[in-house]
Amino acid sequence: MRLFLKSTLILLSLGLLSCNQENNKSGKNDNTVTEDRITDLIEEAKSTTIPKSLRDSILKAVYDDVQNMPEDTVKGKYLSKLSLAYYKLKDSINFKKMNSIAISYAKETKDSLRLAEGYWDRGAYYNWPSVAKRDSAFYYFNATLKIYRDLEEDVNAAQILRSIATVQTSVHDNTGAIATLVEAIELLKPTNNNKRLYQAYNTLGIAEGALNKYEDAIKHYTLAAEYLSKTDLDPINKSSLNNNLGLVYFDSGDFEKAKRAFQNALNTDSLMIKRPESYARTLGNLARTNLELGETATVENDLYRALHIRDSIGDLEGLSLNYYHLAQYFQRVGILPDAYVYATNARDLAREINNNLRYLETLLLLAELDPENAAAYQGEYIALRDSMQIEERNIRDKFGLIRYETAETEAENIQLSRQRLIWIGIAVGVGLLAIALFIIVDQRVKNQRLRFQQQQQEANQEIFNLMLAQKQKLEEGKQTEQKRISEELHDGILGEMNGVRMILLGLNKKGDEAAVALREQAIEKLKEVQEEIRAISHELNDASYQKFNNFISSIEDLLKSSCQPAGIDYHFTYDQDLDWDSLQGITKINIYRILQESLQNCIKHADASTVYVSFEINDSDLVITIQDNGRGFDAAKGKKGIGHKNIKSRVNKINGEWHLKSALGIGTTVLVEIPLEHISPEAKKEISLPKDLQEA
Repeated sequence: MRLFLKSTLILLSLGLLSCNQENNKSGKNDNTVTEDRITDLIEEAKSTTIPKSLRDSILKAVYDDVQNMPEDTVKGKYLSKLSLAYYKLKDSINFKKMNSIAISYAKETKDSLRLAEGYWDRGAYYNWPSVAKRDSAFYYFNATLKIYRDLEEDVNAAQILRSIATVQTSVHDNTGAIATLVEAIELLKPTNNNKRLYQAYNTLGIAEGALNKYEDAIKHYTLAAEYLSKTDLDPINKSSLNNNLGLVYFDSGDFEKAKRAFQNALNTDSLMIKRPESYARTLGNLARTNLELGETATVENDLYRALHIRDSIGDLEGLSLNYYHLAQYFQRVGILPDAYVYATNARDLAREINNNLRYLETLLLLAELDPENAAAYQGEYIALRDSMQIEERNIRDKFGLIRYETAETEAENIQLSRQRLIWIGIAVGVGLLAIALFIIVDQRVKNQRLRFQQQQQEANQEIFNLMLAQKQKLEEGKQTEQKRISEELHDGILGEMNGVRMILLGLNKKGDEAAVALREQAIEKLKEVQEEIRAISHELNDASYQKFNNFISSIEDLLKSSCQPAGIDYHFTYDQDLDWDSLQGITKINIYRILQESLQNCIKHADASTVYVSFEINDSDLVITIQDNGRGFDAAKGKKGIGHKNIKSRVNKINGEWHLKSALGIGTTVLVEIPLEHISPEAKKEISLPKDLQEA
């Protein structure tokens, strides 16, 4: 009933199409409706569920309507679709006729895309097992490939490369097929076309399995499955992958894994309904796997069931293989007459469908089953095998010749293009020369600016050094003057006062009570003055030894001016026993610049909220530590910028070492170690160091 309704709808569509043709003849035209119906009818005609006569009527009516179309690319598109429809229906006579028309029209209209489609269909036709003209298929596939490469159609180019690989495998050029498929995959990877990548890796696994590269085949079948899972294709395609994977395990002798793979394929939902030929093929493979495992309980029933399915759908290739597997089974269980019958059936059907490989396999099996005629079978086997090897070698040679001629043609075209491009090249060269001159002049100006900036920076450093030296001299003068006053008070005035006190003490020997009282008051007064002068002396002397570190003040000013505008808290600690102003000038300059560069990096890149800076003495080194709580970075992978190079350069100038510690999420620490040789001897005396270091 469903088929009747479908046929009725198609006939109504044909009636509408005929009416449209009459309207076209009378001057009326509705191209949009016609084109939509043409596409639908061509798709309907591809269905094998409707009678062949109806399919032929549909395609003939479509062709008549296409012929009435204006001369443009749309007409070429539908001629190409008609050619493909006949190919899908395996109607070789009408296909060759329509394919020739489509190719001729594409050449007339210079429609490269339709020409490529026509060549592709013709190559696929020659690759049919029933036609098996592999050299012709290879020729047309290569012609298609050239067009797609010229059009930069990478996906289609990769697809045609896969078709070329199938031709190569059919003549046992599996090594060449692998190289072709790798080229196809390289084209497909940037496109992220998961469907085509699945197909390419699946075909690659087949070629590798044929060369006994089982591990590579398994790896690429697994990749094919991953790409298949990312597509919107019917999951039923996974059954084909599992079947191919099972064959690899079978050929490698791992029958347990082969069995699991075939069972997974058979468990695919609706496989028997949607793809009965795949179901029968996989069932047959499972049966012979069980035979190898010695689990023969279901082998015969499975083989007969697969045979029935293949017979019902007219799968002659499958029938020939099924007969061969039944012959192997009956040979294994010792029923030799049945084995001989099925081996004969496999041989006869293989001869009918021109499957020489199956024919060779059955000849060897018949030689085992029929020892009396074994010599005849073996002789026929050797003759056919040798002729096949010669034929395959000739075909592979033709492949090489086709490639050579294609490459030669491309080389000639390249030469013509080069000649055409000479003048364009000259013009471009002149333009590039002008641009180069402009860049050179511009670069010189930039270099001059850069040199000026460097000179300014050097001048700033000298000024900073002078300022520090002046401050240092000023403080030294203050300390010297304070010390001098302290010594004067202590050695001069205080000495004289002591003399007066001694004189007055001598007068105390007089017995006069008033004199005694006055002398005692004077002595007490002198004691008070003495104590006051001593206190002043001590205060002045302490001030002379107190550190007025202008260098430390400069560091604190730098921290304040850098961190506060950026909203960063800072903590600064330093060894107060060291006279920091006694450091060598070059050391102070470089410490200042290292801290300045580190703070700039922190502000620009770290996204920190707090910075910790410490100047400490550690063993024999002066240690500068700059630490932040920012985002950090991978120090092993991080690019070393100009800032880090500057820090390294400055550390080297003072014979120091520096270490950068950072990781994502834990901040960054810059550690600088400067030998104590850069500290003056006066400053060393102030530090609690080992005796040997103080004497150095």
